[in-house]
Amino acid sequence: MSKKSLHNKRVWVTGHRGMVGSAICRQLAVNHDVNLLTVTHKELDLTDLAATQEWFEENKPEIIIHCAAKVGGIEANKNQPVEFLSENLAIGLNVIHSAAKYNVEKLVNLGSSCFYPKVSAQPISETSLLTGSLEPTNEAYALAKITLTKLCSFYRAQYNKDFITIVPTNLYGEGDNFDANHGHVISALITKFVEAKQDNTGKVELWGTGKPLREFIYVDDAAAGILMLTENYSSLEHINLSGGETVSIKELAVVIQELVGYQGEVVFDTSKPDGMMKKSLDNSAIAKLGWQPETSLVNGLQLTLNYYQQRDENYGI
Repeated sequence: MSKKSLHNKRVWVTGHRGMVGSAICRQLAVNHDVNLLTVTHKELDLTDLAATQEWFEENKPEIIIHCAAKVGGIEANKNQPVEFLSENLAIGLNVIHSAAKYNVEKLVNLGSSCFYPKVSAQPISETSLLTGSLEPTNEAYALAKITLTKLCSFYRAQYNKDFITIVPTNLYGEGDNFDANHGHVISALITKFVEAKQDNTGKVELWGTGKPLREFIYVDDAAAGILMLTENYSSLEHINLSGGETVSIKELAVVIQELVGYQGEVVFDTSKPDGMMKKSLDNSAIAKLGWQPETSLVNGLQLTLNYYQQRDENYGI
């Protein structure tokens, strides 16, 4: 299949209020001449097939970048496996089936790096999918993402649909969920350190040993990569969106602590789970297309902290 220009296309970004979706919308507003389509959860429940198909009929999207999902950190995934599996499956199935039914020109499905096996050669290549057992702490979410990735491949193979899956590494930045207990690691750390500084708390307790290694990409860089792949990538195989910086959780905590200016003690609760001990993605495929992230981890963390400070009216009090 040929390259797909976004110029003058009706582009629907699902989950446009989430971290990734909102970053894509920012990129589209600045760098592309498109007719951007968005709809809120209040206006459209994507778990409702009839309502979803009615929306397709009325709005006629030509290109879909599917970001909508139920997401959360280790604790949320551990405590709500039914919701993480069923809701993500329902949302994805309804969007993908409807995209096929209404002859959408291209659909971009976002996978997740957590759907690779718990024990994988590092960095993790695309061929690692389904070669081993999943990490138990996010198994439900991973199973939903694997199923939707395979469904896109099956639609391409059986019906020649231009459906692709992009697998981002760990993302952070503007629009993230800054819940100390349910957010992703960077947003949760920022919240914990900022609140500890505000409250003059002498100690911050973090989950796990601090030893796990994670790769991170700033969300606006990821959005640029997703749009590049939307226009230039068309394949049966999913592709990793990677090439960021890999650091330990402890090293990450030290940097965020310094940026926030928190002077207290940091301790690790080793009774809590670490998740995978190392997770970074092989960026060979996307590097061949000439893409790499531009924002360093330190700069990205500062931008994220700035965003958090601006949205928190009580910061510094």
